[in-house]
Amino acid sequence: MTNQGQYQLIDIDELTLDVNNPRIKKWIEYYDRPNVNNIKLALGVATGDEQSENGTTFQSLRESIRASEGINHPIIVNDDGKAKTVIEGNTRLAIYQEFKDSNTPGDWSTIPAIVYQSLSEEHQDAVRLQSHLVGPRAWDPYSKAKYLDYLHNEEHMTIDKIYAYCGGKQRNIQNYIDAYQDMENYYRPVLDSDNDFDTTRFSGFVELQRTQVKHAIIKSGHTLEDFSVWIRDRKIDPLSTVRQLPKILGNEKSRDIFLTQGAREALKALDSPNVNRVLSDLEMADLCRALARAIDNLQYSKFSAMKDDPNDPDRSALFDLEDSYLKLIDDLKAD
Repeated sequence: MTNQGQYQLIDIDELTLDVNNPRIKKWIEYYDRPNVNNIKLALGVATGDEQSENGTTFQSLRESIRASEGINHPIIVNDDGKAKTVIEGNTRLAIYQEFKDSNTPGDWSTIPAIVYQSLSEEHQDAVRLQSHLVGPRAWDPYSKAKYLDYLHNEEHMTIDKIYAYCGGKQRNIQNYIDAYQDMENYYRPVLDSDNDFDTTRFSGFVELQRTQVKHAIIKSGHTLEDFSVWIRDRKIDPLSTVRQLPKILGNEKSRDIFLTQGAREALKALDSPNVNRVLSDLEMADLCRALARAIDNLQYSKFSAMKDDPNDPDRSALFDLEDSYLKLIDDLKAD
């Protein structure tokens, strides 16, 4: 940063909620001239069913702040001499304002903040990237992608610079931007209205960025408009099965089933009798041990072949396993 932020307790009436907050951008766009009540409503919608800025739901965050009689992490404010705008912590400020207006027991008139003086737009972007694309206060994937697209294609920030701010993998940043563009260019037009635009379908467009998936769509004589219709009509559900499209579309029987009944039924047509026999003969623990041993004993020549060939069947099988495995692990870890 060009200047060091100073810790302050700021009167909440001096602060301005950020109309450019990327988390709520998709909701604020419904208003011609959004006011503070519109912004608060959008903040509530954006964090009501999704994960909020500290990894819990909006309701849980509100109750945690009430019970703790304040916040543990200061918000971040940019003071440009004309306004003190919250660039990180809008949801927490909105909760303070709500508590103050409703006379909730406690002192909600001031809020802990780190205040910077006249941050440039680039440094404000850096704060948002570091706070929400990495770490515990992540935005939902579509909002991330929308913001990355804005930085790259409107503010002309290079992928290298975005990567320097938020880390991760450069390829993933590019994939998010490309997925956002595909969703806007192909998915939005096949909807009856913008009210039908479902941002939770975004991960399907991230999966679409796999080269072999787009190749399979083209080779089968279909288009990205067709893909968007499949997403809209839930032909692809769960969305992780996008990566199965090369197999589904490459087989005449499974392709016909997919176009009429969807990916779940199409994949059943591809199940091998050997797979069914193994599943009936072995316990999950045995299968896990066998896979772990196979991975431990993987020869470098085979690893290189898998790495170099996106269509290698063993590589495809491992990627197929990834989503099911990670979902099960997450479910087992859940409280």
